[in-house]
Amino acid sequence: MTVTRLGPTDVAQNRSVPRNMRAVVLNGPGFEQVTLQRVPVPRPGRMELLCRVEAAYICGTDPHIVKGDYPGFWPRSYPFIPGHEWAGTVVALGEDTKQFGWRVGERVAGTSHAGCSYCRNCATGRYNLCENYGDEARGHRQYGHYTGGAYAEYVVHSVRSVVRLPDAVSTEDAAAVDPASIALHTVKRANPAPGDTVAVIGPGPMGLMVLQCALAVGAGRVLVVGRGERLAKAVELGAERVDYTQGDPVAAVRRATGGSGAHVVVECAGTGEALAQAIEMTRKGGSVSAIGIPLEAAPLPIKKLVLEEISLHGVRANRGTCEEVLPLMVRGAVRVEPLRTHTFPLDAFPEALDAFVRRKGGAIKVLIKP
Repeated sequence: MTVTRLGPTDVAQNRSVPRNMRAVVLNGPGFEQVTLQRVPVPRPGRMELLCRVEAAYICGTDPHIVKGDYPGFWPRSYPFIPGHEWAGTVVALGEDTKQFGWRVGERVAGTSHAGCSYCRNCATGRYNLCENYGDEARGHRQYGHYTGGAYAEYVVHSVRSVVRLPDAVSTEDAAAVDPASIALHTVKRANPAPGDTVAVIGPGPMGLMVLQCALAVGAGRVLVVGRGERLAKAVELGAERVDYTQGDPVAAVRRATGGSGAHVVVECAGTGEALAQAIEMTRKGGSVSAIGIPLEAAPLPIKKLVLEEISLHGVRANRGTCEEVLPLMVRGAVRVEPLRTHTFPLDAFPEALDAFVRRKGGAIKVLIKP
């Protein structure tokens, strides 16, 4: 974990910035390695901002990072500060940021990816697929994954990975701009037409945001495959219920669509079996978007994929959809508040993580307030 103290110039910009801060620090893989420590406040470099974190959500990827499911990748080493869904206020400016219009006191939300800005993918707007991924010397960052994150009182981000917030969006809602933007990108990858039927597998936090984004871009119907309280929440948000505990979800989706299947299916459960089901419940010529990251292999219906010309789209984070999802949040088409079930202080992060993982009290989006 590389952290440096604020220099005199930075402190002059905002004398209220302390030298040290509280942060959630992973000392190794495993939930028992989660600690709360006092560490130096990081210093913003060129084209970076130091921000006070005022709200942060636990992401579905975070428990895997804590457990060490991606060894040597997310994170690369320990100690490490995770967290990448956050909102707060700019408190200090790195070199050259002021001339691009950045000011202390601006409200911002963070997203995890910052591309190098120079490779072909970055030049064409696909910075989420930066060809220099993981090369910090060339400017790439993925905050909360292998670059220090936001489960802390302060965080440093590149100007490329923050977005200014409209007054109409609360800080608590804005902390979910990152997953909401990923949900919108996931829907856009499948390119549904107005009036299309969209099926969503997995009514977790991401699936519930995908549902709302699908309706926002004009889906005629959204069928959500799931069970229990989260499926009930999906229905509350406008979905049609497909309870997989009541029978084969593929057959249920096909019955609900007159035997044809959905025009678009979005897989948010993160299992190989669910991805296979997603392909099976897609109609001829339809599209599948996969946002979940399976930890196990599973056979896929390749024959159907080929002969029925089904398009399968992988999804990695998002490419510039933060600015696109914010207007949807302003007009209430994408709502975070119905998903926010728990709020914890930073000191209670282990309890918050446990509530999220075990879905205690119907946990969906769990908010941390540093």
